[in-house]
Amino acid sequence: MARISTHVLDLASGRPASGIRAELFGPARELICSAVTNKDGRTDAPLLSGDSITIGSYELVFHAGGYWGETIDPPFLDEIPIRFRVSDPRANYHVPLLLSPYGYSTYRGS
Repeated sequence: MARISTHVLDLASGRPASGIRAELFGPARELICSAVTNKDGRTDAPLLSGDSITIGSYELVFHAGGYWGETIDPPFLDEIPIRFRVSDPRANYHVPLLLSPYGYSTYRGS
């Protein structure tokens, strides 16, 4: 079954990043889903799956500002928006976030 999912890794510690809220917005810029990463840095369920996925542009916003706690005061990164396009609604779109205190990276995973 097709799905949109995510995974957040803390590059500074080499561990999954838990407790980060991720919001998925759909092609009409409507909020589709809000979830928080678990101890494995993943959400407990896909952000979107099945026939609900349509062709168009999506935005995944990670609320990373509070993740670093008191170690970085004030935090450099706050909300991290990632915009991507779904061209095949039957495919999987895994959007990982590789996070560090002062930068991030992403890619289309499997």
